[in-house]
Amino acid sequence: MATGRTHRPATRSRGIPEATVARLPLYLRALTALSERSVPTVSSEELATAAGVNSAKLRKDFSYLGSYGTRGVGYDVEYLVYQISRELGLTQDWPVVIVGIGNLGAALANYGGFASRGFRVAALIDADPAMAGKPVAGIPVQHTDELEKIITDNGVSIGVIATPAGAAQQVCDRLVAAGITSILNFAPTVLSVPDGVDVRKVDLSIELQILAFHEQRKAGEEVAAPEEGAGAVSPPPVSPHRAPPSAPGADSGRQGPDGDVPAVMPA
Repeated sequence: MATGRTHRPATRSRGIPEATVARLPLYLRALTALSERSVPTVSSEELATAAGVNSAKLRKDFSYLGSYGTRGVGYDVEYLVYQISRELGLTQDWPVVIVGIGNLGAALANYGGFASRGFRVAALIDADPAMAGKPVAGIPVQHTDELEKIITDNGVSIGVIATPAGAAQQVCDRLVAAGITSILNFAPTVLSVPDGVDVRKVDLSIELQILAFHEQRKAGEEVAAPEEGAGAVSPPPVSPHRAPPSAPGADSGRQGPDGDVPAVMPA
């Protein structure tokens, strides 16, 4: 069985844009769901809706794969599953090591989606000596002292970092020195890697903060919107050559970066 150390995905050599590569897993997930329901063909509009993109973008993405569908019929689901899987490198075995077997690392080890998508968890690694030998998801945890040997013996090229932030860079350096060329980083820190090493960062706290921003903005819009029938009165129009009237008791001028700003601006 081939491993990740003997083959690299063909996406870069074929000139597929990174934005398209990022959407291919979305299409594959939607197509896999259709395949499981024994749906033979799907239109670009249906597949785009299932993947959460617009149909024009989907057709453009598929053109990079050389797949254009059949007018009036759509795309062959099983063929597209194979085509995208091949393009993503999922038609082979990719051994993966997970470093840091705390709550998050253990949850990742128990995630069944790895195996179904072409990824085999080859080893679980942790710095805590008390964890050594303990099975997680049926795999015994190994100590970080064995990291380099584990990577070499299993031909691993993808590493997952689920350690605390303070340990992440040191773990990253060891992974890279041992031959790892792709890293999925769950630690809340930015990793420094040499050219030729790909890093994908997953930061749940950042995603939650972005959602909090949108929630705050939506709440602000609701407060700002006048209630129906509230009798809101629009402010009187202001001449383009006159400043808005000052509040009672206010100075006749406004303080600007270069001093007082006159209430009446010159034309």
